[in-house]
Amino acid sequence: MRRAPQPLLLDLVFSALSDATRRGLLTRLIEGEATVGTLAEPLQMSLPAVSKHLRVLEDAGLLKRRIEGRTHYITANPKPLREAVNWIERHRQMWEGSFDRLAALVEQAEPSAKETSKPKKS
Repeated sequence: MRRAPQPLLLDLVFSALSDATRRGLLTRLIEGEATVGTLAEPLQMSLPAVSKHLRVLEDAGLLKRRIEGRTHYITANPKPLREAVNWIERHRQMWEGSFDRLAALVEQAEPSAKETSKPKKS
């Protein structure tokens, strides 16, 4: 498979992970290589439907396929997941920094808000 440009790759990864069946297939592949038939066994769907899910994961670069005769062996490829995690981490840090700055501003503003809300003594 030809590698997609970074923004497109992230779109494909996040789209592939948006489906519970595909996440389940990836979870199963953490245990190691499996055939398409083995992956399809516990699922209540047709083999062509499972193959479509596998194709989406493969297009996102999350799977590697090895073919011996008529048997397709599937393994997980963690690299695109790492890239997605790195993207999420960069944005998490940015947002947490923004929230920390907002919290500091609110804390600075609170004393003056409390002072103006105190009743005046007669």
